[in-house]
Amino acid sequence: MASPSDTSNQEAVVRKQNKGAPFKFLVPLIYAPALPLIRLTLRKNPVVRDRLFTIVLAGAFAHGFYLVTDIYDSESK
Repeated sequence: MASPSDTSNQEAVVRKQNKGAPFKFLVPLIYAPALPLIRLTLRKNPVVRDRLFTIVLAGAFAHGFYLVTDIYDSESK
């Protein structure tokens, strides 16, 4: 049977491992400004503009879906 000091040591190790930045939550800072830039810079080439915008937007939705399902999965455990 583990003593209370063993559990506090394990919690301290877990806290040290989670000290880094949550990069998966910072990804929208990359693609959010990219969407209007795509629309502005590719104004003269509408076919490429619309395709690239759709691809980036689909990636954004896929990333959001991944984050939501990851949160629900960790809460259910």
